[in-house]
Amino acid sequence: MINFPLPRLDKDKKLQKYLLKFCRIKKGEVWDDPKKKHKVACIDAEDNSAIKKLMGRNKAKLAVQDPPYNMVAFQKTRAEEFAKWCGSWIKNTEEILSENSSLYVWLGADQKNHLEPFAEFILMMRITGFNSKSFITMRNQRGYGTQMNWMSIRQELLYYTKGKPVFNIEGVYTDIPKVLKGYYKEVKGIKTENLQRSKSVNIRAGNVWIDVQQVFHLLEENVNGCFAQKPLKAIERIINVSSNKNDRVVDFFAHAGTTLIACERLKRKCTTVDIDPIYCEISIRRLEHLRETGQTGWQNSNPFADEILDSRTIKSYLKKEYNIVYKK
Repeated sequence: MINFPLPRLDKDKKLQKYLLKFCRIKKGEVWDDPKKKHKVACIDAEDNSAIKKLMGRNKAKLAVQDPPYNMVAFQKTRAEEFAKWCGSWIKNTEEILSENSSLYVWLGADQKNHLEPFAEFILMMRITGFNSKSFITMRNQRGYGTQMNWMSIRQELLYYTKGKPVFNIEGVYTDIPKVLKGYYKEVKGIKTENLQRSKSVNIRAGNVWIDVQQVFHLLEENVNGCFAQKPLKAIERIINVSSNKNDRVVDFFAHAGTTLIACERLKRKCTTVDIDPIYCEISIRRLEHLRETGQTGWQNSNPFADEILDSRTIKSYLKKEYNIVYKK
């Protein structure tokens, strides 16, 4: 794999401006999948009329939302303002979900600042039509080093429901084999232990996920430039458990397009949204890349590598600002 790195797009406005001209949809526009399965829309998750128009008569069985909670961590906004903003797109999510459906929300809890915005968000959710079901922790393999605190190696994931949605129990098992015996009890007059009564030889994920690899540059699914990329394995677990084939899944914060890729691989229909045309384009290109090559990402390359190689201006900028050299 050729090494064509891309800096964090969320921090470089000038690079964003350069890449905008390569985006096929602008704000307010929708990309329709030629195979008539998915939609990618460049709209605001708060825009109720745009969301309704995008969905039409379709209702989704599952929503997987990954809002930019770093707005609080980087002190761009107050936690209370963030929760109020979340209330808008949560309302839109609720309206386009079916009577029996599931909602998963990735969230952060800044342990340096009163665990914001976690508390504000979950309190806001009390006044919605969703029922809380679980608080999942995904363990990251890497964390923020510290000598004066517990290392932060977790990622919060909240699970809510409407009505009585599907929950495919076979999807909750990991690849980790059970090795410990224990928890003996009598069943039909016979003393049995836990392994004998189990439905699987592997352990259940439960609400502490320790078997999902954090996305980094050596993984095929890596999308350079996307700071908040979630692991494909985690999204696929959610989709397998909380939806069935041909169900519609929505995602209002497309970013690296992981929900779209998971839906394509698992035969679901995805409607995904992002307010930024660049992330919409990345999502579309990632889907096309998967269909063309079978690969889930670009590892050490990036979705705009060809255009950058042909652009003297962008190459010069990347060399000057980041000492990144692109060569054919």
